[in-house]
Amino acid sequence: MTDERKLQTSLAIIRISTAMFFLVWSLRKIIQPESTQGIFSKFYMMEVSPVFSYVAGAIQTLFVIAFLVGLFKTWTYGAILGMHIVSVLSTYKQLFNPYESPNTLFWAAVPALGGLIALFLLRDKDEFLTVKMGKQLSVNSEQ
Repeated sequence: MTDERKLQTSLAIIRISTAMFFLVWSLRKIIQPESTQGIFSKFYMMEVSPVFSYVAGAIQTLFVIAFLVGLFKTWTYGAILGMHIVSVLSTYKQLFNPYESPNTLFWAAVPALGGLIALFLLRDKDEFLTVKMGKQLSVNSEQ
């Protein structure tokens, strides 16, 4: 396997696994809006309605799907990165107190953040298993 193919495969793995991770959270907003209300209340100090949860979940799901297939990379990769940065920053109390249960689990978000930063910086190189917009819509899976 060439270095270029290794890079392409690695970026695709980061993108696809991150999309699966975010899809769980975006669909949770739709399936369990009461959970979203609790999370926003605890971590963002905001009271939100179930309607907000449904709308946010739907919008986030659209971004995640576009991100998954590599569309509008600067915008979708940036939006996913931005969402994750906000999420990580909102858990600073848990991050600064990692040895109180279950705070250690919040640290899983930190290497995910590193991976998203790397993916954003290398977004132009991320072409394996992406959709290319042009005269025709086609899946780019060849090197």
